[in-house]
Amino acid sequence: MKTLLFAGLHKPFSKKRLFLYSFSLLSFYNYAQNVPQDSTKVNELDEVMVKAVRANDKTPMPFSNLSKEELRERNLGQDIPMLLNFLPSVVTTSDAGNGFGYTGIRVRGSDASRVNVTVNGIPYNDSESQGTFWVNMPDFVSSVENVQLQRGVGTSTNGAGAFGASLNLLTDAVNQESSGEISNSFGSFNSRKHTVKFGTGLMNNHFELAGRVSNIKSDGFIERAASDLKSYFLHGSYLNNNTLIKALVFGGTEKTYQSWNGIEDLDKLENDRTYNTSGEYYDDSGNLKFYDNETDNYKQDHYQLHWNQRWSDAWSTNFALHYTKGEGFYENYKQGEDVLDYGIQPQVINGALVDESDLVRRKWLDNDFYGTTFSLNYKKDKVDFIAGGGYNRYEGRHFGNVLWTRSVVLPENNLEFYNDFSTKNDLNVFAKLNYALSSKWNLFGDLQFRNVSYTANGDETGLVDDTFDFFNPKAGVTFTVNEKNNLYFSYARANREPNRTDYEGGSPKPEKMNDFELGWRYNSAKAKITINGYWMKYQDQLVLTGGLNDVGSPIRENSGKSYRLGIELDAALYLSDKWILRPNATISSNKNQDFVFERDGVLQNLGNTDIAFSPNLIAANALTFLPVKNMQLTLLSKFVGEQYMGNIDAKGSKLESYAVNDLSVSYEFKPKSIFKSIIVTGLVNNIFDYKYESNGYFYTFDDDYSNPGSIQTIEGAGYYPQAGINFLMGLTLLF
Repeated sequence: MKTLLFAGLHKPFSKKRLFLYSFSLLSFYNYAQNVPQDSTKVNELDEVMVKAVRANDKTPMPFSNLSKEELRERNLGQDIPMLLNFLPSVVTTSDAGNGFGYTGIRVRGSDASRVNVTVNGIPYNDSESQGTFWVNMPDFVSSVENVQLQRGVGTSTNGAGAFGASLNLLTDAVNQESSGEISNSFGSFNSRKHTVKFGTGLMNNHFELAGRVSNIKSDGFIERAASDLKSYFLHGSYLNNNTLIKALVFGGTEKTYQSWNGIEDLDKLENDRTYNTSGEYYDDSGNLKFYDNETDNYKQDHYQLHWNQRWSDAWSTNFALHYTKGEGFYENYKQGEDVLDYGIQPQVINGALVDESDLVRRKWLDNDFYGTTFSLNYKKDKVDFIAGGGYNRYEGRHFGNVLWTRSVVLPENNLEFYNDFSTKNDLNVFAKLNYALSSKWNLFGDLQFRNVSYTANGDETGLVDDTFDFFNPKAGVTFTVNEKNNLYFSYARANREPNRTDYEGGSPKPEKMNDFELGWRYNSAKAKITINGYWMKYQDQLVLTGGLNDVGSPIRENSGKSYRLGIELDAALYLSDKWILRPNATISSNKNQDFVFERDGVLQNLGNTDIAFSPNLIAANALTFLPVKNMQLTLLSKFVGEQYMGNIDAKGSKLESYAVNDLSVSYEFKPKSIFKSIIVTGLVNNIFDYKYESNGYFYTFDDDYSNPGSIQTIEGAGYYPQAGINFLMGLTLLF
């Protein structure tokens, strides 16, 4: 179902030595410098890692920040997209139906392949599919200091271009005091999370070591959609007044039973919502069975080395090396397959020619991803200037084996039926400037050049040898009305290359977009309000068709001209000492222009149609009550309007609107000994037990055989049911 940022299969030893040598040299160079005295400076050095890709109040673009404390309130084992569900313009999905295992996120209707994700400024999106698979880093949020989600094109960043949003995560900051944490949670569907963290604090005023191990398991709401997830995180830091060097190693392993088929049978959708078709087959006696190893299996390890340096009050730099290694496979039971598709010749068995067979196949990924990122920041008086960039290389091998056949004889054990190899080089450089023209006017400029080359040689993608040169300018202005109000306007240009699946479907074109943002921010002690209008105008946008390929990956196609036009409201209202209201809403129009579709053998211009998976209304609210000190209760509400799962406005492709409410409770004890803090948390999801589907798929095909001489377009759809009322409870011990 996915292509991963795997690395290190060809020359792992030499690349690891590069990190070790670099770390040793940098440590030696800085060993004799001064001891840090100010924790504020320590935090500033940590932020240098992400400053090059982050927005601030002077950046004329919309964004949301989440702190470690805000993330902790709902961190009970569900994936990161679930924790971001209540941010503006966000829609989340879960294959298993309860937020464990495979999850997804869309922002302004753009799927995860258009959400640029970085970890400490290092690209995380898969180079080929451009998607993000949080299942490979379970419980990663337990090692995150803060998160920023930028909507729209956002500021220039490393990795694939952002066509819907940019999400960047900063991992745990250096802690000057020793610490420990034990966190356990349990809940519905046998869901549980176990986390242990430690931190030495600064030793000899220079060195810190901190780490985490986690284990998450869940049966899932959907039948057999079980997850068994393990992860780890370790960082070592060297610190003085002006230098922070961090070496990080983190990763995880996952085994999930596949649940990406959804439900097409409307009767089952109504009466047997947990049904999972993955792995189903009929034995020789005609009995329905389910293959017990219809699973995803992946291991992924990340290595990062960062050198953050403050050269003076005005100048600071970040230099990083990264390396990601992994391998894995998914296994499927396939019924009635054409054996020629697997390199097996039809065979005469019992006097009959057999050219179809049930079989078990295993598809492997064996990939490298490595590179460097860098940035230089000058900040003094009226000027805040950042120059940066990165170079990254991906090397990927995709291959498959047939493990077993029912009706024919395998010519050899573990027969290899395809072997693809691909490479991708991604070079980008950018320069950003925030300039205070006066006390009220601030100018913003951002120029990025990106060179991408992608080659593939294999059975699935065919022969690909493409190179793209993208120039992405951005500019804007912020006007400070007074200490509480400011207005901003920006324009951004974005270009983006096709992904691997797009090439499998033909000869796709790169996408182009012009993004206009206009907003107002209000900030006072009692209220924080942002109203933002956007117009995202596309050429050759690769829109989701609604269909899936044979391993569950979304299929896309160029749509010519299209646009997204909307207005976003985001607020935090402090009604009293005990009540806080945090509503947000997005109203939008998302259209393909002059969309052409072939129906019943005739090419038709459908005019303007809705872009797939782009609801016109998304709203959320968090109502928080603080009855006593250290206790809070929050009612979380989410509404997602109806949306089409295809681009032809077909009635059968409509995904109905839904409204879901969750209840979150937390209470913190402050014991006088042993523990610094004891935190009890509880989360009741979907408290009104509402039946809904947050995701689905839609497909069409031409029937030219039922009635020879005529063509009839047939439609079909599938849905991903979500869990009814369910709960999670957790206990965290801090010491």
